[in-house]
Amino acid sequence: MDEIIVNGYVYPSVEPEVLQSWLSNLSLISTFSYGMTPEGYLIPLDDEKLIEAANSSEVGSMMVLTPMNEMGQFSEYLVSDVLENPDAVERLLNEILYEMKKKNLFGVDFDFEYVPAKNRDQYTDMVAQATKKFNPEGYLVTVALAPKTSANQQGLLYQGHDYAGMGKAANFTLLMTYEWGYTYGPPMAVAPINKVREVIEYGVSEIPPEKILMGVPNYGYDWKLPFVPKESMAEKITNAEAVRRAKEYGAEIQFDEVAQSPHYTYWKEVTSQNEDGTQETTYDQHEVWFEDARSYKAKMDVVKEYGLAGISIWNIMSYDPNLVEAITNAFAVSKLL
Repeated sequence: MDEIIVNGYVYPSVEPEVLQSWLSNLSLISTFSYGMTPEGYLIPLDDEKLIEAANSSEVGSMMVLTPMNEMGQFSEYLVSDVLENPDAVERLLNEILYEMKKKNLFGVDFDFEYVPAKNRDQYTDMVAQATKKFNPEGYLVTVALAPKTSANQQGLLYQGHDYAGMGKAANFTLLMTYEWGYTYGPPMAVAPINKVREVIEYGVSEIPPEKILMGVPNYGYDWKLPFVPKESMAEKITNAEAVRRAKEYGAEIQFDEVAQSPHYTYWKEVTSQNEDGTQETTYDQHEVWFEDARSYKAKMDVVKEYGLAGISIWNIMSYDPNLVEAITNAFAVSKLL
């Protein structure tokens, strides 16, 4: 059976029993998230308990570095401030190395999601510097990349990410192949397999497949209909909650063969009080897209077809036996420690 690397993103607030349920089927956890100052000082994360639990299960702990300021806000301006200042870059890399040694971390995952196009090459250079500096010390360097389908794809998410450059600069690239269906967008699958495949096809044309981890979502969304652009907000839910709601409201789960994803609609009773004190009952229509055993198997098939290094799960804050079963039916999970 082929071995793959399985990474799981996780917040320090994860329930200990949830984390434990995942660890035997993970290679890495990526703790979200460290931040930074414009001068390149690291904003640390209270992740010691996660690291201890991971290490005891032969799972490597990666610190995730995002352009998050001291207020916990993401900032594209912070990206430019650091990348355009060589002293700040050097300070940041030294701070990362110190933190990895102090906490017995396995490596660092760079997750800069809003990199201005003007800073693209500086970002790639920083990751290359990190790999050159950290690998001899025994630390891994990964980078999370937006789901691109072409080199010149427009948009703030995409223009600052150089697939070919990062494929050379980092030990592994994590392609974020999810969020087609998202909080502010119209109802659709979170990771439709046809869209995922487009990203992977482009990815392997620029990056060796043995350096690619394919993103896999561990959640779904519930949209109230009708969808109103710039107004509607979908509710993020676990896959288990999606199934529970289908049962509660008597909805029949459908399966979209193109997206290879389950979905359904249901009607929810809403009671409101009128000004005269009387109650009025109305019904809101909802649409739900999520992941199940079938959609996860389709994703594992893509990993196998392209010979990818593995997968990266966003995120492991809830346990899904369907995902674990899909992984272990198709692959053996590498233990890197």
